[in-house]
Amino acid sequence: MRSFVPLALAITVSAAAPATPSEAPSTSSWMWPVTGPVIQAFDPPEDPYGSGHRGVDIAVPVGTPIAAPAAGVVTFAGPVGGRLFLTIDHGGGLESTYSWLSVLLVRKGAAVGRGQLIAATGWGHPAAPVPHLHLGVKLNDAYVDPLDYLGPPAIADVVRLAPVA
Repeated sequence: MRSFVPLALAITVSAAAPATPSEAPSTSSWMWPVTGPVIQAFDPPEDPYGSGHRGVDIAVPVGTPIAAPAAGVVTFAGPVGGRLFLTIDHGGGLESTYSWLSVLLVRKGAAVGRGQLIAATGWGHPAAPVPHLHLGVKLNDAYVDPLDYLGPPAIADVVRLAPVA
């Protein structure tokens, strides 16, 4: 299992251009779909059917709007086992997945732009102690670390300044 580095230290800056659905974005070019701390890191399984954590969990309140991190086409939006899930194909074999949702705002086949609202968060993994978004990223059908694709969060989302009295 990879050791967890605080979010502010794990992010690198990239000058990559926004992606189009026909080409996969380069690493660190995606925007964050929600703003919050990563509470569970990526832990790849040893084989495709093994245990592990195939994404990252980002703590946010239930009902938080989720934005598409890059342009793409929705390839799945619907229930699995009574819970809502969504997948976006970003081209070049790259897909993003969103799990445990409360509301879907797009349908299968919809083209989405970077920053477009696509869904709202649900509780997260069943029995999790904190509500969160589970974000997964697949490259050529193999799960990879989503943090490798997320660009830096906006400074306003990370730093909170208190007003001068």
